Amino acid sequence: MASEKPSVLIIGGLGYIGRFLAKYIHDNDLASELRLVDKVLPQLAWLAPEFEGACSAANFMQADASKELLILLGMCVEALARIFDRADGKKWDYVFNCGGETRYSQEDEVYKVRSLGLSLAVGAEAAKRGVKCFVELSTGMVYKPNSSPSKEGDKLKPWSKIATYKAQAEEELAKIEGLNLIIVRLPHVYGPYASQWVATALCLARVYQSLDEEMKWLWTKDLRTNTAHIDDVTRALWAVASWYDSGKANWDTKAMGTIPTFNVVDKGVTTQGTIASIIGEVFGIKWEFQGQLLSNFARLNMDSVVDDVNDDVLGPWADLLSDAGITRPGPLTPFMEKELLKDTDLSMDGSRLQTVVGFEYKKPVITKELVLDVIESYKKMKWWP
Repeated sequence: MASEKPSVLIIGGLGYIGRFLAKYIHDNDLASELRLVDKVLPQLAWLAPEFEGACSAANFMQADASKELLILLGMCVEALARIFDRADGKKWDYVFNCGGETRYSQEDEVYKVRSLGLSLAVGAEAAKRGVKCFVELSTGMVYKPNSSPSKEGDKLKPWSKIATYKAQAEEELAKIEGLNLIIVRLPHVYGPYASQWVATALCLARVYQSLDEEMKWLWTKDLRTNTAHIDDVTRALWAVASWYDSGKANWDTKAMGTIPTFNVVDKGVTTQGTIASIIGEVFGIKWEFQGQLLSNFARLNMDSVVDDVNDDVLGPWADLLSDAGITRPGPLTPFMEKELLKDTDLSMDGSRLQTVVGFEYKKPVITKELVLDVIESYKKMKWWP
């Protein structure tokens, strides 16, 4: 019966993960009611045609819950009430917080309001309303970097601004009384229509291919850049919520802590070498890793190194778009973010999700075929030169 299915609210429902989660829930008819909340309108969110059903006007509500923080002292609850209120007066069963600032290199205040503030505002409201399960999306960049894979209980030492505020959000949410919290930490998420990380590498490779130049990588081929495919991420998010709602089987509070926390990461132990090799094959370009000397120079002069690379690639990328007749560029760019160029391992152990929840990955390793699928999705949207 439809009435027995959970009702689902997705904050940041038009973001990359939010839209795929909505589509997964919609396509598999998993929810009695689905509501997506986002500060961006669907018309401006670069949605592919297959998201139209899941992200339809019937399911969508425009609101910016992070604004709550700015007026927290007077706590105007208007936006939050609008987000959480349902026509039948019932509470939401599952709330997924896929919102927050995903761009790198922003001012601290941006993350404070849009990530930390958003998480705490919607978390507090979810607790107040007795939501059965609140899933907070976090990042594997919260861990103290280590080439050996980080487990959920390992030491935290965030190494990006996004991670700094996500770690704070995790900590503060855990203190909210009555919040049925799950924390999910993610690596680099890739898949069709992705506009970050793998997208940047693909755009850079396309530029080097057009210039007939070798693609040079900083640091070493062994630097860990762990990954998860978007299809597995959405399946995992639903799996942990269902698991929590069904009684948290196999959870050992004494050994694992009071807040269920899961790494979602594929089994491929993806490194820079993995990505360089796949991209080299896809584009038919030569590639190499800069030696110790050049990498050390880059470490000391990161600003100028990144600026130089961006200066070298942005012009040719614009020319490629122009030559392809792409007048309305999509969200893709070869622009490199300094924060993402750190000599820091993103290395995670995903075994807990499998042993506790029984989750199995359908795309356990990043492959040439999966990367070609990503490029095909760009071509379909007329983003790709």
